[in-house]
Amino acid sequence: MKEQVLVIGLGQFGMSLARTLNEKGFQVIAVDIDQKLVNEAANFVTDAICLNAIDEISLAKLSPKDRDLVICSIGAKEPSILTVALLKQMGCENIIARASETIHARILKAIGAKQIINPEKEYGKRLANRILFKNIFVENISEELDLLEVTVQPFMIDKSLVELKLPDRYKVIVAGVIKDNKLTRPNPQEKLQADYRLLLTGNSDDIEKMIEENK
Repeated sequence: MKEQVLVIGLGQFGMSLARTLNEKGFQVIAVDIDQKLVNEAANFVTDAICLNAIDEISLAKLSPKDRDLVICSIGAKEPSILTVALLKQMGCENIIARASETIHARILKAIGAKQIINPEKEYGKRLANRILFKNIFVENISEELDLLEVTVQPFMIDKSLVELKLPDRYKVIVAGVIKDNKLTRPNPQEKLQADYRLLLTGNSDDIEKMIEENK
């Protein structure tokens, strides 16, 4: 059975999230107070419902506790805090909540959100990294760990991973090597070529340091 995800708040972020989750095969129940947004979401999600999430009786009718995951993507502080508090009160354990800034995030965490996301901050970081690393794919996994796809840098060409010693020198690990658009396990002895791409795990600051020091 497909996992059921309840997405509360269909602003630009929530709508995009609901659409993407649906495309990935989840059963998505999309909720918003705005009927126009609900009608839009109804075109691609499993179910779309118009209601006020801070109305306890209305929210309870969604049976949030029975969903595999509940995402509160409401951007405004007060309604998002109230919604998460009600969800927790109803027995929801797996709650992801959107926060607009640090204090907002702390409150959401304190009242029971399992995970906090700040889409604006995360997007800004990814965009800055892409500009910095010049067309390099960057995906933030956590506050301290990034997954990056990079072209083989000039200082790496015709050198093996053993020779480069990236984990020791920069705390950067090569998780995979992409050759001819195929992801392969890294061979520590293989000489890297200019047309290879590397899948790296590490902190983006460490990646930046590695590139800057070897220009």
